[in-house]
Amino acid sequence: MKNIIGAKPSPAAAEVRFLTVDGESAGQRLDNFLFRQLKGVPKTHVYRIIRSGEVRINKGRAQAETRLAQGDVLRVPPVRVSARSEEGGSPPAPAREFPLLYEDDALLAIDKPAGVAVHGGSGVSFGVIEQLRTARPTARFLELVHRLDRETSGILLVAKKRSALTALQDQFRERETGKTYLALVEGSWPANKKVLDAPLAKYLLPSQPGSADPGERRVRVVAKDHPDAMRAVTLVKVLARVSLPADAAAFSLLAVTIKTGRTHQIRVHLASGGHAIAGDDKYGDFERNRALQKLGFKRMFLHAWRLQFTHPASGERMALQADLPPELHALMPQAALDALAAHPSTASHS
Repeated sequence: MKNIIGAKPSPAAAEVRFLTVDGESAGQRLDNFLFRQLKGVPKTHVYRIIRSGEVRINKGRAQAETRLAQGDVLRVPPVRVSARSEEGGSPPAPAREFPLLYEDDALLAIDKPAGVAVHGGSGVSFGVIEQLRTARPTARFLELVHRLDRETSGILLVAKKRSALTALQDQFRERETGKTYLALVEGSWPANKKVLDAPLAKYLLPSQPGSADPGERRVRVVAKDHPDAMRAVTLVKVLARVSLPADAAAFSLLAVTIKTGRTHQIRVHLASGGHAIAGDDKYGDFERNRALQKLGFKRMFLHAWRLQFTHPASGERMALQADLPPELHALMPQAALDALAAHPSTASHS
């Protein structure tokens, strides 16, 4: 059974289906594509069939973030939709607009708050993109250009045209963008340690007893000859040494520029050197994080600060900046804020 994308799928598909990607769907992430094709199927189940290898692209395994190309053939396993889902589906995401850093006919850039996922899935019903679509019902096209971790705040790009989406994603893939984050790490980061070039690999933690879901995803530094190794390059510059009231430990405020966009890249690279990001609940120290919470750290101190890219329509070089959010700004002594303000900026639309 072969379907061309665009045909409405059966609400309760009970057999393997093969879907051929058309031009309109090219460039989409695999998970986002399946959410539209399998309406009513819980997103947790969609991620499960991807991780298990039951979803295939051109007969090969794929990941949720795999980008589809025109002509790709997807194998989708049998899935059933509950009667409740068939009747009404899940409730729509609540409408929400986010602080705008820039917007025109091709794209928009928002300042994403921490604690908000960029899209639904993996136990999250909805994220930024679903909320934006509800808030803008007349928008014909809204798609995420890239991702930020749920715990990370800062600049997030959304395309308003497919041509903008593909052009911007090409820039991210070809490393033609400039992405700089602010991170507060524990300890005194060595000023001469400026380049981290260490391969990363994903793995799963053991699943919970009695659960059919795979364990939570993690990332670690591996040897270059590891079968799952992906090259990851991070540049680090110390902006300020930070001392916090009522805490004897030293901290370092870093400007971190990534040359590759691997999952959890900054968090793992910094933690692997013995300098975990303050408040990181995945790669930091549990007891240390509890102590940091008493100092006001209610979240991880990682912020997507600056982003440079070429405008997909005008060709203009864009430079955006999202200032530290209030909850992070309030934690910083004045000397650190002065160092931040003095750091050279090329932002032209901040």
